[in-house]
Amino acid sequence: MGAVSSPASAADSRHSAPHLIADASGDVPASLCEREPHVPADRLVAEMVPPPRFDAVRFENYLPDPNQPSQAQAVTVLRGFAGTLGADAAVPGARKRWFRRERGAAAAGGPSGVYLDGGYGVGKTHLLASLWHAAPAPRERKAFGTFVELTNLVGALGFQQAVAALSGHRLLCIDEFELDDPGDTVLVSTLLGKLADAGVKLAATSNTLPGKLGEGRFAASDFMREIQGLSARFQAQRIDGEDYRHRGLPQAPAPYSDEQVTEAAYTTAHASLDDFGPLVEHLSRVHPSRYGALCDGVGAVFLRGVAPVTDQATALRLVVLADRLYDREVPVMASGVPFDRIFSEEMLAGGYRKKYFRAISRLTALARDAGRPTSG
Repeated sequence: MGAVSSPASAADSRHSAPHLIADASGDVPASLCEREPHVPADRLVAEMVPPPRFDAVRFENYLPDPNQPSQAQAVTVLRGFAGTLGADAAVPGARKRWFRRERGAAAAGGPSGVYLDGGYGVGKTHLLASLWHAAPAPRERKAFGTFVELTNLVGALGFQQAVAALSGHRLLCIDEFELDDPGDTVLVSTLLGKLADAGVKLAATSNTLPGKLGEGRFAASDFMREIQGLSARFQAQRIDGEDYRHRGLPQAPAPYSDEQVTEAAYTTAHASLDDFGPLVEHLSRVHPSRYGALCDGVGAVFLRGVAPVTDQATALRLVVLADRLYDREVPVMASGVPFDRIFSEEMLAGGYRKKYFRAISRLTALARDAGRPTSG
């Protein structure tokens, strides 16, 4: 990004103004609240690729910690797994034979996927994206998305259409596997079972071993059976390393004033400017699968009056928006409360805490990006 300071006339001087792209055209900032994207099904599936920040990752530029041999072992396992994905691709009729073979393997209880287990910051997403890039299959026959994106896809398309859209793929990579409620567990377990039976290879990351997902949250026997069935689909590969994010969340930058946010929005190219309250209300009317399209063409987001969210549904929608902005590396400048105070202590101690901590971490990073000097 080229760097430019916001207007010097801003009244609030608590910290330096952000460094964003100068807008010489004088265009009025866009409003996310005025956007109601309608995304066709084929685009939803086509956009299931690694985020831009993982475009260049490969096995070759993953640097295993020599003190953690499981990291190098994970690379070896994934390279071997990638090599199994394209062997039949050029052989006429191979798809049909491969389909039968995979059905047999699934029926026999053999694993049809790889599960990367490890703490934050050990490179799981790097490795998962590297697997996607290395898989010898056409781009349109491999998919990559977070667990939330996968459940949102099913919500947008319907279960049967989602199965049909993904069953022709050779690989489905699922990042940040989360099982926050029994409904999602049943949905994803059933979906992955259908896809594995159709010959789709699966790879996933999480911070909890498959057999332990959901432990301590729900006691229903049906739920636990779903967990066990899902666990059997994967060969677990542990990745050890320093769990650096457990040191605590980074402190969010101090917020700007409303005047600073507004003036900076009007001097930044490809900006959006919204009041926080109307925006979170608008998110309730847009399906989460369309939040990516909501951000199309937006180079920087400006929010006035950020306030603590008071209900879980609003908070979870905000998590998805934070993920989409982070994927696209869109800086966020805001007034109101700092992002590390956006979720209540009760929320941060509840069943969705991993999502909320991730959202705070990502919004904080984007807020720092808005104030970071860049060359250009």
